[in-house]
Amino acid sequence: MTGTPPLRLGTRGSALALAQSQMVADAVERALGRPVELVRVRTEGDRLTGSLATLGGTGVFVAALREALADGRCDLAVHSLKDLPTADAPGLLVAAIPERADPRDALCARDGRTLGGLPDGARVGTGSPRRAAQLRALRPDLDVVDIRGNVDTRLARVPGLGSPGGQAAPERHAPPRGDLDAVVLAAAGLARLGRSGVASELLDPTAVMPAPGQGALAVECRAADTALVAGLAALDHLPSRLAVTAERALLAALEAGCAAPVGALGTLRPDGVLVLDAVVCRPDGGARLARTAALPVAGLGHDAVAAAAALGTRLAADLLAAGAADLAPLGPAPTPADGTPA
Repeated sequence: MTGTPPLRLGTRGSALALAQSQMVADAVERALGRPVELVRVRTEGDRLTGSLATLGGTGVFVAALREALADGRCDLAVHSLKDLPTADAPGLLVAAIPERADPRDALCARDGRTLGGLPDGARVGTGSPRRAAQLRALRPDLDVVDIRGNVDTRLARVPGLGSPGGQAAPERHAPPRGDLDAVVLAAAGLARLGRSGVASELLDPTAVMPAPGQGALAVECRAADTALVAGLAALDHLPSRLAVTAERALLAALEAGCAAPVGALGTLRPDGVLVLDAVVCRPDGGARLARTAALPVAGLGHDAVAAAAALGTRLAADLLAAGAADLAPLGPAPTPADGTPA
């Protein structure tokens, strides 16, 4: 690789973003035989404070990275797929979806407690309306607290779960420490940070359905960079792409933004059947609507991705026909100046 200009990989500067971007950079170097350097890009999501559900819609962790791609400051970028808007960006292409990590949510509770073992009235932190609604459905007695911050900052709000060095990463507006009984985080993010051990319970998706795309990464580049597009194809994991394509098609057809408690999980079975489970909840957890659809995709070749998208669209139609829009804020949302992730 000596003398070869490095590929510039755009990434957010958080510990989690850097960890997963370095994973992708290493895979790209192996696949393309070309060095990769990380380029940190500050996004609006790193600057803004307040509830994610009130900041305006998907995209706040993505827009600045996409701008860096479009104007040539970066050659490729890595996104957490659940943060990526369902609409394509002009001139850009998700060239690879590497093999998905564990899509489940993880309960990180004091004293190693499970969700069922938390005391009445326990304070549980999450910044996700989807998680909040499903937690309330399972445990109406819980005090679900809206939180923000990086992984270490969130964990520091649970006694005994601070960072290994004893200090949460500094943030502009430091939240209280040790004031919660538990927080809920993505299992994949904890694993990528080497912190899976703080999870006291991995939540069953039938009880707490993950966000569409959770656990998956998206590697995006300019569509016109055909050589890079072709090279990145080596990182693409078809079963993961089919699963998240179905999930994101459902999200798009529901027109569900970050304030809508919508969960979805696609699974490609060994027999070649793609199964898509989805749930729409009332924000207070007082009602939920769950549906499942399945479609054989084995042998479809290049048409399998389109079939996965059609499966998601069909299941969304089933949910809407069953009254999903009466439970959750579905439909077009106002487009903000900056946006926010789901």
